[in-house]
Amino acid sequence: MSHLSSPPKKHKGEHKGHGLPRGSERGSSSRDKDRSASASSSVPMPAGGKGSRTNCSQSAPQRAPNRLINEKSPYLLQHAYNPVDWYPWGQEAFDKAKKENKPIFLSVGYSSCHWCHMMEEESFQDEEIGRLLSEDFVSVKVDREERPDVDKVYMTFVQATSSGGGWPMNVWLTPSLQPFVGGTYFPPEDGLTRVGFRTVLLRIREQWKQNKNTLLENSQRVTTALLARSEISMGDRQLPPSAATMNSRCFQQLDEGYDEEYGGFAEAPKFPTPVILSFLFSYWLGHRLTQDGSRAQQMALHTLKMMANGGIRDHVGQGFHRYSTDRQWHIPHFEKMLYDQAQLAVAYSQAFQISGDEFYSDVARGILQYVSRNLSHRSGGFYSAEDADSPPERGARPREGAFYVWTVKEVQQLLPEPVPGAPEPLSAGQLLMRHYGLTEAGNVSSSQDPKGELQGQNVLTVRYSLELTAARFGLDVKAVQTLLDTGLEKLLQTRKHRPRPHLDTKMLAAWNGLMVSGYAVTGAILGVEKLVSSATNGAKFLKRHMFDVASGRLMRTCYAGSGGTVEHSNPPCWGFLEDYAFVVRGLLDLYEASQESAWLEWALRLQDTQDRLFWDSRGGGYFCSEAELGAGLPLRLKDDQDGAEPSANSVSAHNLLRLHGFTGHKDWLDKCASLLTAFSERMRRVPVALPEMVRALSAHQQTLKQIVICGSPQAKDTKALVQCVHSVYAPNKLPFLNTLRRLEDRATAYVCENQACSMPITEPCELRKLLLQ
Repeated sequence: MSHLSSPPKKHKGEHKGHGLPRGSERGSSSRDKDRSASASSSVPMPAGGKGSRTNCSQSAPQRAPNRLINEKSPYLLQHAYNPVDWYPWGQEAFDKAKKENKPIFLSVGYSSCHWCHMMEEESFQDEEIGRLLSEDFVSVKVDREERPDVDKVYMTFVQATSSGGGWPMNVWLTPSLQPFVGGTYFPPEDGLTRVGFRTVLLRIREQWKQNKNTLLENSQRVTTALLARSEISMGDRQLPPSAATMNSRCFQQLDEGYDEEYGGFAEAPKFPTPVILSFLFSYWLGHRLTQDGSRAQQMALHTLKMMANGGIRDHVGQGFHRYSTDRQWHIPHFEKMLYDQAQLAVAYSQAFQISGDEFYSDVARGILQYVSRNLSHRSGGFYSAEDADSPPERGARPREGAFYVWTVKEVQQLLPEPVPGAPEPLSAGQLLMRHYGLTEAGNVSSSQDPKGELQGQNVLTVRYSLELTAARFGLDVKAVQTLLDTGLEKLLQTRKHRPRPHLDTKMLAAWNGLMVSGYAVTGAILGVEKLVSSATNGAKFLKRHMFDVASGRLMRTCYAGSGGTVEHSNPPCWGFLEDYAFVVRGLLDLYEASQESAWLEWALRLQDTQDRLFWDSRGGGYFCSEAELGAGLPLRLKDDQDGAEPSANSVSAHNLLRLHGFTGHKDWLDKCASLLTAFSERMRRVPVALPEMVRALSAHQQTLKQIVICGSPQAKDTKALVQCVHSVYAPNKLPFLNTLRRLEDRATAYVCENQACSMPITEPCELRKLLLQ
């Protein structure tokens, strides 16, 4: 393979890494100045140059819309006024390419992707580039969140033939959908070191005319190699690998990459990695009496604390941004994703379970408060994301982070009142600025802000403990907490008057499933019925709006319509493996939190459908997409990495074990063993790339604890026992409500393993002791 440019390790464009702990993470900052455009190719190309960041506003409305105007996806609609003859992914585009013998230009992104906005502004709004794309190519736009199968297939090509990947992802295909050139973000014009998009288009047009047969041969050869490389199968293996060995190796790999000072597992950029934190908690549970076990707990708790104190957390409005551009978790890429909120709510709740420190439960509550306020549909569903960019004021050019940053002057004007009882003159604003590290010059370094957009601005990040801030000003700790809370609330009310970032109101079944888990698990652990009710409403939304009763299939997407309505694309976008896996997990979590059997029953039905549509009966494990839905794609993949979201196969392994525990159906236990065996080689080679699957492997080779609670569901003593079960971190437990014999007419618990049950227990403190053994 030859390259269009000689890229460094990182790419401009939303980052897609090769493995954890750095992560298969989504989103990268406009301030990551060492990122550069790159492409892989079968065609020799010259080096080219660097584009500059420009206005990220919507395209000029005076143009006639292209056919994307008829789509529902917010991302596709952002391109509806480009002077490009865009097609959505589908047979119409493929037929045109075959009929006219033209290559397909496939551009993949998502609505809150900063560099997708950049390329749309710089290139897709350009009349000449639009003419080239319309006359010499069949141009296809794909929302990666609507079609993760298309995204995964061609990202596999881009990553295999260049030094990385990301979004926007731009790939040139033959009319039979085989890739031959791929890259990420391209600046519009050539420069000293990088190729411009216009040049790429001209060269590919020329090569297609003169060397088409060579391109086709190379494309076929690459596709064949990718097929062999991406195969995941049991082969001759009969059993999955040793859980003890995989656990140990995964922990050691994480330990080697751990940041002792600031937590996390990389230098910069630094991502929240809930799958890693979940693994570390499980590892601690299995090794509590060892030094490594204590180390695992400390690594996870310290990382969560440093993240919550850093600027990656929105201290004013709550919730977490996509990732940190620095090692200290200080300056984030400001995009907010639903899947991050869902998984981090669980991680912080579990941290509270393990540590008993309310700091973590407060963070979990804050995350869900943000989701309820900003990412929730009135009918119970959850929106996908909030953008990083917004105008600093009405009519201004959007800037990354404008909605979230503050100047010293703003804070002083908002919080001028003197602090009562302070031994020296002190305003509420001065107190808040000291605690959260605000300075007159701004606390964003020029290296993180090469365009000067955040000059004089501050990102709130906790610089001192409450105790230190109180001691510095001779104040009571509780008084300082109250003053800071009051100040943050005033900032929040003021921020409501700023222009908001774009809200992606697309609703995805998979991410809604994760969010149902987020509310259900947190509500159960904290004993907050309102949170469990939000999970119930989310599950009802999925069943009402994203489930086809006749076929038993999930729909991938639906969209917020006007007046609180819910709309669907026509034809509907059917669910992928991750939709089923994440929704089944959410329903099982909701069943455990609510003990409403209807959710378990629906989970069982969905698992049956998942098995029918995605199970590989020859090789084991699940394909990411239905065979029929992915017809024509050169690859049918099995996702083999736990990244920003867990792999659907990893989640399915857990689901199968839980469903077997609830029902006793051996088929699901056998499927779990086959799945884990199919992924054996990948786990052995890079266990840190599949920490969630290593957790499932451990659970498979351990005994599940079944906790049977006998009593009236609404009785106080029953609820006390149920709450006791939820308060203990024991991921391999399955709680039931049952009508077995009660002791002395009191709610009674039995802890069962290997078909043997404990003596009856009626006191929550005794039950807790037994669960902690």
